[in-house]
Amino acid sequence: MEEEFLSSKQVAQEYPVLGTTSALAERRWRGEGPEYIKTGKGRGGRVFYRRSAIEKFLAECTVTTRSAA
Repeated sequence: MEEEFLSSKQVAQEYPVLGTTSALAERRWRGEGPEYIKTGKGRGGRVFYRRSAIEKFLAECTVTTRSAA
């Protein structure tokens, strides 16, 4: 299957748990959040996320609780 690339806007729409495009930009600035691709240097570079990277990030954030036995 071919890898799918999403813009920040698409990520914010399809994965609202990750927040707005501004929240994604803040996470990138802090070095947090899912891995991303930047096509150029500086503010002019476009940012894309691999869908697999988003899914991996969310899986790593998932907390499994123990049920009370």
